[in-house]
Amino acid sequence: MTLIRWKPTHDIASWTPMADLSTDLFSMQDEINRVFDRFFNRGIADDNNLRINNWYPNVDVTEKEDAYVMKAELPGVSKEDVKITLKENLLTIHGEKKREKEEKDKSYFRSERVYGSFERTFTLPSLVKGEKIEANFKDGVLTIEIPKAEEVKPKEIQIKAA
Repeated sequence: MTLIRWKPTHDIASWTPMADLSTDLFSMQDEINRVFDRFFNRGIADDNNLRINNWYPNVDVTEKEDAYVMKAELPGVSKEDVKITLKENLLTIHGEKKREKEEKDKSYFRSERVYGSFERTFTLPSLVKGEKIEANFKDGVLTIEIPKAEEVKPKEIQIKAA
């Protein structure tokens, strides 16, 4: 059994006096919707269209009392294919997910995994210890810990008795 999305506007068009005009307008609206869907879904298209292979890793940024922590998901990327740079207050993660070696005797019915290079740049607060940044890579997750400068850490102020 095939599921078909119900569009009540098409049912209305079938019994209106200007059915041909209404049908044309609805098909034009459907085409416009498909164009916007393809654009805003970053190239993820339906089965009849090609997929654009641009991607970037998802990153969580959290703040601790003494540091900022970034965690980037990099499944299928090796540690050697990732580079982290800090210039002024811009932290850049650059890397590449390489395509696996193609086997001649396999025929694909569908291929959805994306490959290629990526780059994410983040603006850091100006008061961090750039020389103390640490990065770890484990199980496809890159963790970057960026220590805060002493001036940024919260300090408790003692109240004196008058």
